[in-house]
Amino acid sequence: MLGSIGMPELIIIFVIALIIFGPRKLPELGRSLGKSIAEFKKASNELKSTLEEEIRLEEQRSSIEAAKPAAPPAAPAVAPHAEPIVERGAGHSA
Repeated sequence: MLGSIGMPELIIIFVIALIIFGPRKLPELGRSLGKSIAEFKKASNELKSTLEEEIRLEEQRSSIEAAKPAAPPAAPAVAPHAEPIVERGAGHSA
């Protein structure tokens, strides 16, 4: 949007602002606009760096999780009171 504004358009905007606000108020408005833009850039850069840091930490966590060895499978649980099963052969009679 701002890329389509050329020098003639900027001059017209400046003249209109000069008429509306006057020559004494215009420099003050320019300074406050500049400060606002600088604060916005600072806040957006801070947000960007915070997001990049969080992404880096999450990647480190996932690589640590991937590097951990898998837990060995658990042995089947046997009840301590279970009696052994004894099979009788075909040649034995009861």
